[in-house]
Amino acid sequence: MIPPLAITTIDCRQSDARGLFRQLRDKLSPRGDVVSEAGRQRTIELFGEPLSPREVVRRICDDVRNRGLDAVLHYTSRLDRRDLTPETIRVTPEELASAGRQASPEFLATIRQIRDNIAAFQRAILPHDARVVRSAGSGTVELRQRHLPMKRVGICVPGGAAAYPSTVLMTAVPAMTAGVREIAIVVPPTPFGGYNIDMLATCHEIGVTEVYRVGGAQAVAALAYGVEGIARVDKIVGPGNLFVALAKQHVFGDVDIDSIAGPSEVIVLADRTARPEFVAADLISQAEHSPGSGVLITWHEPLIAAVLQALEQQLAQLSRGDLARQSLEDYGALILARSAVEAAELTDLLAPEHLHISMDDPEVMLNQIQNAGAIFLGHYTPVALGDYIAGPSHVLPTGGTARFANGLAATDFLKRSSVIQYDAAALNGDAPHVRLMAEKEGLTAHSASVDIRLK
Repeated sequence: MIPPLAITTIDCRQSDARGLFRQLRDKLSPRGDVVSEAGRQRTIELFGEPLSPREVVRRICDDVRNRGLDAVLHYTSRLDRRDLTPETIRVTPEELASAGRQASPEFLATIRQIRDNIAAFQRAILPHDARVVRSAGSGTVELRQRHLPMKRVGICVPGGAAAYPSTVLMTAVPAMTAGVREIAIVVPPTPFGGYNIDMLATCHEIGVTEVYRVGGAQAVAALAYGVEGIARVDKIVGPGNLFVALAKQHVFGDVDIDSIAGPSEVIVLADRTARPEFVAADLISQAEHSPGSGVLITWHEPLIAAVLQALEQQLAQLSRGDLARQSLEDYGALILARSAVEAAELTDLLAPEHLHISMDDPEVMLNQIQNAGAIFLGHYTPVALGDYIAGPSHVLPTGGTARFANGLAATDFLKRSSVIQYDAAALNGDAPHVRLMAEKEGLTAHSASVDIRLK
């Protein structure tokens, strides 16, 4: 008999939820070392000692930087149990085309619909080049802001426990919309990854031609430093496990990255109008990522017991129910706030990846929230819509980083440059200000570079 769900329940009238939230946020961040026991054992097998995930990543990345493709193939063999060669690590055009032919017409039609939805939203948020003309003395100053797409981007797609064609769409389509011409996808050499028909068919359908069967920290290092057969990129985006997240952090500076992502998470803010079965389904949908966090915050006391009952019923019926149950017990919570105001404050403290405001008038609560990666309004907007089809990317800040970070968008693949042009009269008009500032800062060559042009 399955024991009752042991999810943390807190009544803010009797205890302080803020301490729990800080602990939860720390567990969900890359500092939390959320890694499976199998992963820990494999670390010992590979390195002969129980290294921390950060130490493992440092060794792998340094080895790839020094030895190139040989190191990538070595770690792929040891960690993924797949012996690849320089010829088989890249998915061939024939394999991509074959996957496209094998995929069902219904699946490909859905892929095209999702692609179009994403592209429409991403085009709408692209910035326009700005131009300002002003006077300086008797001359004219022209100022412009120019946006150009990055030349080459790397995308990490998970493939250990499930296939994620949605991640291909939610990363590659924004990059393509921004105008990036070279996109390299890395995906583990698994039945859910580099050998998955649906995953490869998605790449083929949207026009991605560069796919490599390599995952983990070695894939991130290959993209960042470049190895034989895989040219280095300018930016690396996409989700992954703890080792991928830490590898992205390690190579940042050599390349740009989107974020250091942790486990998936959702907060559901719900009032008396929320349906318990809807709320339970939302919590489970993120917990089934395993690890994943689902937190309910409500100020309507009867909802807590009703959601707990709905969780028990739904977990018993789902194929990944056991995994979701463990995640909810480890990283979930049911919180009874004293008021809607306190509920908003607790939400901002956790700064969740996903926030679902399950209320009849969610706009009222929306105006009280500062920190969230993606926000879903109303009873009929489950997070799954954002994960799969709505349009904004589902690559979002986790682990409390929504306090300062944003979800992935086409704008993240643009390089921004200012363009400045003076004529001689304008230079003469602004010269006194340059001289004064240069004098204050002791940078006389700055002033001289102006004066020499005005003699």
